[in-house]
Amino acid sequence: MGLALCLLAALAGLAANRALPVLSALLVAIVLGVVVGNVRPSVASLPGIKLASKTLLRAGIVLLGLKVSLGDIAGLGLPVVVLVLAIVAVGVVGSYLIGRALGLDEDLSMLVASGFSICGAAAVAAVDGVIKPAKEAVATAIALVVLFGTLMIPIVPVLSRVMGLSGAQTAIWAGGGTHEVAQVVAIGGIAGGGSVLATAVIVKLARVVLLAPTMIGLAAWQRRRVGAAGERPPFIQPFVAGFIGAVLVRSFVVLPTDVLHVADLAQTILLSMAMFALGLGVNRKALAKTSGKALALGVLSTLLVSGMALGGAILLR
Repeated sequence: MGLALCLLAALAGLAANRALPVLSALLVAIVLGVVVGNVRPSVASLPGIKLASKTLLRAGIVLLGLKVSLGDIAGLGLPVVVLVLAIVAVGVVGSYLIGRALGLDEDLSMLVASGFSICGAAAVAAVDGVIKPAKEAVATAIALVVLFGTLMIPIVPVLSRVMGLSGAQTAIWAGGGTHEVAQVVAIGGIAGGGSVLATAVIVKLARVVLLAPTMIGLAAWQRRRVGAAGERPPFIQPFVAGFIGAVLVRSFVVLPTDVLHVADLAQTILLSMAMFALGLGVNRKALAKTSGKALALGVLSTLLVSGMALGGAILLR
């Protein structure tokens, strides 16, 4: 029963995304989870809900690796790859420190930092699997990722024209400074499609591939944080190893287009099911307590990540 509800929520998210592409299927699913969980709290205890929030979530992250080709990333050139490394490194550390300076707890600060700097909701879900934060923190981070990433959809194309940026510069800014892959696709399409869209997506996927080393570093950070008495995660989580394996398969094995389409759909469904399950445990009162500071972190983190991407795009092209 629980898995069936999660699947229905995921399909609703997909339908909403097809009708209005700027809507993330993951966000729709988690909002449905929050609503259902607050109206009928008993749903959170149904069989299958825990499976969705843990196992299916990690399976979705593994499939995300099939989006990434190392050859495509290498084709961007060394300067762009170095820029991507800088965006992720400075974005994660800087956003985390900003969150702590605002008075937010360590978990929420790290969730937002990873989501904004790497690959949106999928990164938030990956961090959730390593540091075990409160469900309210996960929901807040995902909502911020989608809110500020969606705001970038009209902003990047308009400002690119105002500033006279080339197609390549616009692509680097979009791919390097926007949170979700779907949001980058929307920007690339508005900005002209073709090579702009293709380059923007590859730059974004270069950030996605950094999910693996970031999670390994985060596992080490979590082990030091909890000490010998706490639950210490392995340095390499099984789902991180699976993600790396999927990246290598996509990079060195020629996969049929139909297989990639099915894997992409499965990844979205699995992550959406997991988001619904996580949303069921979110208490709206607890979620509202940090909304002001969390929004401030979303603004500042977006300015940091997007500002680095824009600056790099201007300097490199």
